[in-house]
Formats: sequence, structure tokens, C-alpha cells
Amino acid sequence: MSKDITLGILYSGQLETQLIKSAKKIGGIKNIVLTNDSHGPAKHVADEFICADLNDKNIIENFIKKIDICTYAFENLSYEILKSIADVKEVHPSPNTLRIAQNRILEKKFASDLGIKTTEWKSIKSLEELKEGVKSYENCILKSVSGGYDGKQQYRFKTVNDIDKNIDFSKEYILEKFLKFKQEISVAATKFKDSKISIFEPTENQHADGILRHSRIPANISKKIFDEAQAITIKFAEKLNYVGTLNLEFMIDHEDNLYFNEYANRCHNGLWHSVNSYEHSQFSTHIRAVCGLEFIENKKISNAEMFNIIGDEIEKFRDKKFKKNEFFFDYLKAETRPGRKMGHLTILKD
Repeated sequence: MSKDITLGILYSGQLETQLIKSAKKIGGIKNIVLTNDSHGPAKHVADEFICADLNDKNIIENFIKKIDICTYAFENLSYEILKSIADVKEVHPSPNTLRIAQNRILEKKFASDLGIKTTEWKSIKSLEELKEGVKSYENCILKSVSGGYDGKQQYRFKTVNDIDKNIDFSKEYILEKFLKFKQEISVAATKFKDSKISIFEPTENQHADGILRHSRIPANISKKIFDEAQAITIKFAEKLNYVGTLNLEFMIDHEDNLYFNEYANRCHNGLWHSVNSYEHSQFSTHIRAVCGLEFIENKKISNAEMFNIIGDEIEKFRDKKFKKNEFFFDYLKAETRPGRKMGHLTILKD
């Protein structure tokens, strides 16, 4: 690589850690991490690690002075903070893509405007609206419009008698009709500044208690679904004028219809396997794109499956010996908690 770049990275979790590792492998990219988490695992690999209050304007101004470009892999950051950086320096993905990713209603409307099929949904602002919605949908899921992940801030209802009267309606919600689906898949794409796109094949995902537990390629899907999911992901990236890696999640019903579920304007947990299964991972292509490096052809080098390691499951992996086709990633998080992603195991397949 010919040019030296100072890349600012907001927050310090496992995704940011892998972005840093990818940048180091590419070369010529210094990284500066700004986070409010002094225990973030990115501190183990960062060139410069700054732990501070991100709401402090002086901290942000000093961060801006140090960097050439800024990126992130965390949806629950402040749009206002990101916009203040983007007013001075390049930020990819752009603040606008974050605003859509943070709001499930904007997300659904964006997809619908592109002619992409979604589940039926309603905006919910009161208990009365919720009761009417549950009566019309019968089997449905209530989600907070913003915030919540891994099944958090979500409620399943079959009748109005299931409604929790303690739901906080100072927040806005979206009510989605429950879809009887047979599979879940996700597709990642990286769009470069020259508008070229590197697309990954669909990954099949399995969840338990709202948490992703297992991913694999190839997905057991029809060619129709394979092509449609990739085409929609490319359309999303182009319409957003996106730069970097994004991921779209889909559901497939029993009639083999594809439904858009949600989009992440970042690298995705389900595609961790790409670190080992592709010539260039989703993290590597993201770094190349946001830093303005040339587009590079990518290809799969192996089929794979990935298992998330949750909570204290991590202990039995730390002393385990692995086969040549097995790759264990310990996120080195300071605290082990139930339901927390602590690492993953990727297994390459023939």
C-alpha cells in the first residue's frame, strides 16, 4: 500500500478489534480508537486507544484533528456525534446510513420504497394502538423502533390477553405480523468509493433466544433466493450511496418467498467466517473501501460454519486443542455475562 492513512475508529468491541487487525494486515493504516469503554477488547490491538466521554466536544474536536477518516461498527452510537465528525472529516458509512439503521420504521419504509418485500407492520405509540394491532395480526412481535438487539426490547403476542400492561409507551414501537419462516439468511456487500461492489454469498443463520448461535455457507437455499438476496443487497448499497460493508438480514417462508427483515450498516456477526472462508474478509473489504483503496476481486476459498460462544461457554474453549480446519476467536472481554458473545469458532468445510 502506498499511502499512509490515520483511521479513527469509534468504540472498541470485537468487530472494531477485527477491523484493526485487518487494517494492520493491509499496511499503511494507523488506527486511533475512541471509546467510552476502558475495558474494550480493541485496546489489545489499537495503535492509540482513547477512553473518554464521547459527549465532550473537546474530546471529539481533538479526535478529529488526529484522524483522516472515521469508521465504526456499532449501531448504538450517537448520530449527532457522528455528524459532528462528518462535518469536518470523511466518515464511512455516512451518518445518514446510521440514522436509517437505528430506526426500524425508517428501515421498513426505505425497503418498501425500493419495492422490497417486508412483513406487514404498524407504528405503535399507545396501548390502544397496540391492542388494535394485535387483534388485526393475531400473531405478532412488538419491537422498540430504536435500540434493542439480540432479542432485547421485543415482545411476542398472540392475543390481547398476552399484552404486558407495563410496556413503556414513552418509546415508539413497531408491531410486525409474525411470519412463519423456514430459514433466515444474511448477505454482506462492500461498496467502494468508485461504486464497485464486492458481494458475499448468502449465509444461513440460526438463532436461539434472539441470539445468533450458528451460521454456515453455503446456505441451503434455491438459486432464486440466492440471486434475489444478493440483488436486493446491492440495490440497498447503491441507493444509500454507501461506502463500506453492510449486511441485510432476510427470512424465507415455506413457499420460498424472501422477506427483508433488517439491515446493519456495519460488519455482521453472521459473517465472521469470512475471515477464514474468503480471500478477503468483510472486515478487510470494509477497511479497503472506507480508506479509498482500489477495489479488489474477492472469492470464497472454503465452505464454513461458525458457532457463537456465549457467556461462560468460553471457558471450555480456552484450553482446548483445535484441528487445522478449526479457528477459535476469543474476544478477550473483561467480563463474562449470560447471553454475552464471548468468542466464536469457525470450522472450514470441504
